[in-house]
Amino acid sequence: MAEEYKEALLEKHTYHDGCPGCKVEQMKQLRRGYPYLELTFVWIIVLSTSLPISSLYPFLYYMIEDFGVAKTEKDIGFYAGFVGCSFMLGRALTSVFWGIVADRYGRKPIILLGTISIAIFNALFGLSVNFWMAIGTRFLLGSFNCLLGTMKAYASEIFRDEYQATAMSAVSTAWGIGLIIGPALGGFLAQPADKYPNVFSQESIFGRFRYALPCFTISAFALVVTVLCCFIPETLHNHKLGSTSHDDSYEILEAASHESSASIEKAGKNERKASQSLLKNWPLMSSIIVYCVLCLHDTAYSEIFALWANSPRKYGGLSYSTNDVGTVLAISGLGLFSFQVFVYPFAEKLLGPVLVTRYAGALMIPIQMSYPFIASLSGLSLSLMLNCASILINVLSVSAITGLLILQNRAVDQSQRGAANGIAMTAMSLFKTVGPAGAGILFSWSERRLDAAFLPGSHMVFFVLNVIVVVGVALTFKPFLVTGRR
Repeated sequence: MAEEYKEALLEKHTYHDGCPGCKVEQMKQLRRGYPYLELTFVWIIVLSTSLPISSLYPFLYYMIEDFGVAKTEKDIGFYAGFVGCSFMLGRALTSVFWGIVADRYGRKPIILLGTISIAIFNALFGLSVNFWMAIGTRFLLGSFNCLLGTMKAYASEIFRDEYQATAMSAVSTAWGIGLIIGPALGGFLAQPADKYPNVFSQESIFGRFRYALPCFTISAFALVVTVLCCFIPETLHNHKLGSTSHDDSYEILEAASHESSASIEKAGKNERKASQSLLKNWPLMSSIIVYCVLCLHDTAYSEIFALWANSPRKYGGLSYSTNDVGTVLAISGLGLFSFQVFVYPFAEKLLGPVLVTRYAGALMIPIQMSYPFIASLSGLSLSLMLNCASILINVLSVSAITGLLILQNRAVDQSQRGAANGIAMTAMSLFKTVGPAGAGILFSWSERRLDAAFLPGSHMVFFVLNVIVVVGVALTFKPFLVTGRR
C-alpha cells in the first residue's frame, strides 16, 4: 500500500513546494552551481515585457504633435498622459485573470501568450495614424501583458532557496533595465528618415510611419523570445491523476503505512493554505500597497523626465532631442545593471528587503529636489550632473521595488503565487494608470505657472514626486507593513 500511495501522491492534482517528483526540483538538485541559465531566461522574458511599456516616452511628445490633437505646445503633455495610461488600464483589468489562469494551467502558456501579444500589438502601435488608434493598441497591449506577475511567480519557483534574492533582483533589474533601454531605443530609432536619411528614405514605411522602427525592433525581439520560451521548463507543481478523486486519494492515504503520514499532513496543510483568502493575508496586502505607491512614483517619474527633457528651456526644460534623452537613459541602464547584479544581492543580505526599500526611498528625495536646478546648467556640467542623478534615481527606485517583490513572494504559498502576483499587478496597474495621466496633466499645469511664488514651474512637478516617495517610505514602518514567513 505504501508504494501505491507514493504513486498516487506523485500524480495527485495538488501543489508541493520542493516536490521531489517534479522535473524542476530534480533540475535544482542537479544544477548546484550559480543559476546562470535560469537568470538568462528570466532576464530576456522580463526584458521583452518591459521594453514596450516606456519605449514611447522619448517620442510621445512629438507623436502627439504629429497627430494634431493638441492646440498648443502646453497641451501636449495632457494628451500624452492618456496614451501612457491606456496600457496600464488594460493591464489592470486583466492581471488577476491571467494570474488565476497561470495557477491553473501553468506558467509557460501564459508566458508564451504574453510574448506573442507584444510582437503583435506593439507593432500595431508603431503604425498608429491617429490619437485613438494609439490609445486602442496600447490598451490591447496592456490587456494581454500577462508576463510580469507570472514571471515573479516563475522566478521564485525555478531558483533554489539560497538564490531567492537573486531571483527577485533579476526580475526587477530586467524590468528596470527594460524601462530604461526601451526609451533609449525609442529615442534613437524614432523618426529614422529625418535622422538617418542615407539609410531610410521619406517614401519608405519608416518615413511614412515615423515611430514604427523602435516598435518593430521591440516586436522582433519579442518574437525571438517566444521561440526561446518553447524550451523553458514548466514550474507549476501540478500532477494529474486521470480518474482518482479526492476521496479515493484520501482512502489511499489512510491505508498507507506510517511512512506516508508525514506527507499526508503536508498535503492537508497545503490545501488549507490554498483555501485562505489572499485579501486577508496582511503581509501580502501591506507589501502590495507599498509596492503600488512606489510604482506610481516610478511611472510618473519616467513620463515626467522625458517630457521635462524634451520641453523647451523657456518652460524650464532641457530642449533635448530624442537622441539626447536616449543617451541619458542608456547610461542609466548600464549603471542600474551593474548595481543590481553586483551590489544589490549583498545589500539585501546585509540589510534585508525592508531596510533596502526604506533607505532607497529616503535617498531619492534630495536627488529629485535637484532636478530643477540641474536645468539651469549647460554643457559638460549639465551632462555630468544629469547622468549622475538619473543613474541614482533609477538604481534607488528599482532597489526599493525589488525588496517589496521579495516580501510578496515570501508571504504566499506556491499554489497562490500566480493569483497573488495577479492581484499585485492589478493594483499596481491601477496606480500606474493614474501615473502617466496625472503626470501629463501636472506637467502641463506646471508650464503655465512659471512665475508662481510657491514652487514655480518644474519645482512643483518634482515636489509632487517627492511627496509620493515620502508616503511610500512612511508605509514601510510598523504597524502598517508586516513581513510574513512561509
